[in-house]
Amino acid sequence: MTRAVRLFTCTLLPIFTLVLGWQLGMAMQERELQDIQENLELLYSGQTASGTVIQDPEKEVNPALMWGVWRLLQKHYIAPEKMKTQEMLYGAVGGMVGALEDPYTVFMTPTENQQFHQSLQGTLEGIGAELTLRDGLVVVVAPIKGSPAAEAGLAPEDVILKVDGEDVTGKSLVQVVDKIRGPKGTTVELTIERSGENEFITLQIVRNEIHVPSVEFELKETATGGTIGYIALNQFGDDSVEEAQEALEELMKNNLTGLVFDVRFNGGGYLEGAVDLVSFFLSEGKVVSVQRRTGEPIHHYVTGRPIAGDIPMVVLINEGSASASEILAGALQDHKRATIIGKKSFGKGTVQEVFDLPGGSSIRVTTAKWLTPGGRDLSSEGVIPDIAVERTREDIENKNDPQMQAALEWLVDGEDVTKEEKE
Repeated sequence: MTRAVRLFTCTLLPIFTLVLGWQLGMAMQERELQDIQENLELLYSGQTASGTVIQDPEKEVNPALMWGVWRLLQKHYIAPEKMKTQEMLYGAVGGMVGALEDPYTVFMTPTENQQFHQSLQGTLEGIGAELTLRDGLVVVVAPIKGSPAAEAGLAPEDVILKVDGEDVTGKSLVQVVDKIRGPKGTTVELTIERSGENEFITLQIVRNEIHVPSVEFELKETATGGTIGYIALNQFGDDSVEEAQEALEELMKNNLTGLVFDVRFNGGGYLEGAVDLVSFFLSEGKVVSVQRRTGEPIHHYVTGRPIAGDIPMVVLINEGSASASEILAGALQDHKRATIIGKKSFGKGTVQEVFDLPGGSSIRVTTAKWLTPGGRDLSSEGVIPDIAVERTREDIENKNDPQMQAALEWLVDGEDVTKEEKE
């Protein structure tokens, strides 16, 4: 009898200990949750746990919620080996930035930050297209000249709906870009929606190493014997201003009768680059005004040392001309220094600054908007050409360039060129 009782007691003890441990654990967990809940109640009541009064709980945020969730996950998540803390941290920061719903304010991981700087230096791997986020949809700003995207027929204003068959509507721009990018030689399939088309279009694009020459230039002889200089500025990168200056000085040796400056499909870049380039063509005047959220606008003026201050000039723009390209075109248009030919520009009139963060990451933040010398808000208006000339997809495929032809005719004749605009 005694032995039976002892055996029974010994068998019951581990069960009792287990139950007790579970109850103690639950009690600790409940207290921990209660602490977080109390902090939240204090937060929304207008004070912190230390008693500090928060004047406006909607604006002054207590970060205890995030760290409380972090601790709970570390202590209680069933599969701690799956907790990739660095990715979790990047995800938290990215989510906070993404909640602003500003496609140009973006947190960049070290890899994304490196790719961003590589793109400004003119080298990267992928399909070669600048994208933006508009109303929750990924929209093509412009394919890079000579890139796989351009050769495959991707066009400005195309809306990317799927990547490799996966629906990307509602995803962040960074997430979509990550899916599109990939090693040289691999293929990505894009399903796009294009204005004027009744059905979705599927493009197979083979990724490649993208080298973007900032500047290309040549001489164009006209039927009347005049010599027109042509400069295509493909991006505002690290060396773009220096390369453009070298091209312009080389062309100016040929007794030019006119100049065509081409920023079609140029998605922009550094603000300083746009100011320096406008200074090549104006002896005085304002280039752009930068309006931050407080204070008076900051005005940027030309340097006063033009290289080609008097030569007749045309600037070519299209739907893929954005950002710094619009600053250049808008300034020269407002000062009546150049005639703008082509199609209405993209309309990106905000300024972003890049702040480096620990570990190689960074954040690109919209800090201001810019206005042309005449006070036009480029975000709402874009740049409207003086002479509207369409260049269709068929024109591009057949290597016809009615916009360039219009520019040459205007420079030769010195008068407006009338073209029927195709909608």
